[in-house]
Amino acid sequence: MSAPVSTVNDAVLAALATVNDPEIRRPITELGMVRSAEVGEDGVVRVELLLTVAGCPLKDKLRSDITAAVGAVSGVSGVEIEFGVMSTEQRQELQAKLRGGGATEEPVIPFAQPGSRTRVYAVASGKGGVGKSSVTVNLAAALAARGLSVGVVDADIYGHSVPRMLGADGRPTRVEDMIMPPQAHGVKVISIGMFTAGNAAVVWRGPMLHRALQQFLADVYWGDLDVLLLDLPPGTGDVAISLAQLLPNAEILVVTTPQAAAAEVAERAGAIALQTHQRVVGVIENMSWLELPDGSRMEIFGAGGGQTVADSLTQTIGASVPLLGQVPLDTRVREAGDEGNPIVLAEPDSPASKALGQVADRLALRRESLLGKPLGLKPTGR
Repeated sequence: MSAPVSTVNDAVLAALATVNDPEIRRPITELGMVRSAEVGEDGVVRVELLLTVAGCPLKDKLRSDITAAVGAVSGVSGVEIEFGVMSTEQRQELQAKLRGGGATEEPVIPFAQPGSRTRVYAVASGKGGVGKSSVTVNLAAALAARGLSVGVVDADIYGHSVPRMLGADGRPTRVEDMIMPPQAHGVKVISIGMFTAGNAAVVWRGPMLHRALQQFLADVYWGDLDVLLLDLPPGTGDVAISLAQLLPNAEILVVTTPQAAAAEVAERAGAIALQTHQRVVGVIENMSWLELPDGSRMEIFGAGGGQTVADSLTQTIGASVPLLGQVPLDTRVREAGDEGNPIVLAEPDSPASKALGQVADRLALRRESLLGKPLGLKPTGR
């Protein structure tokens, strides 16, 4: 005897509720994407699904997930899916739901709000060529592998390289005024390179850079992140100043090499925190040494630069700035980055991966919001 149709209908709806939109990571039923789901007398379930945009690149993923979930329901003999597209009004409703307010409200930067529990790390360097982007990508992948929700903003507008190094070859999807970021290795990422044709150069001045960074932070739907990493351009220019204005709670992570000249420039990049009133969370020394086959180390770029920067910033800022880690020079870091598979995932047991993993462990703690919590402060008498 077959199950009653009403029972199968309920089971189908429950199964659909287990399917998440691949970009938004929330149930398709909750997002209003399921227009109808009917069980025929032949046991075939016919689902009408509304995509957020026509030509959704993840349509095949949705088809396979829905087919698997609904096809597993007892009494279902087959699954047929018809795709439609949301109307403007439906997309506006979805946008309002995701933002938690009216669709016409001015977008705000969620990470700058008092109740935000997202740790925001701005990865900075004094000069180019120290491996700042490589460090950013590997830290992001390592944090995501530890079960955290991680996002990366490629804020190096002129020298954007994060998408390639992270293997994020997808394009952002727009839902009205909101941007859904592509994902790779569990990391959400946005970069100006996703909006330019080919390898075109970006020739912008200060105000345009500020607006681009603002859009990356406010218009992108990041969801509830544990950690947001920003790969900054080298030096102390427009983007660093805009970051301080838009995300005053961001913590600075300084990357340098052991070389004395690089260390001196890195000190200036970290010392900008005195003017922006941001915290320098620590220093990472990259390309610290090359491990030779006999087990000895060749210090190609000298030694001690990272500790020198940490000590100098500690003295300049007046607060402890630790040396978080020393990452050995390894050709596999470059090879993994070129292939879009960070070394912390491709070669987790390599010395470089272990060093980066130890840094990730120190950065992984999620900020606890003080919103609504008693601080135990007592007024003092006059």
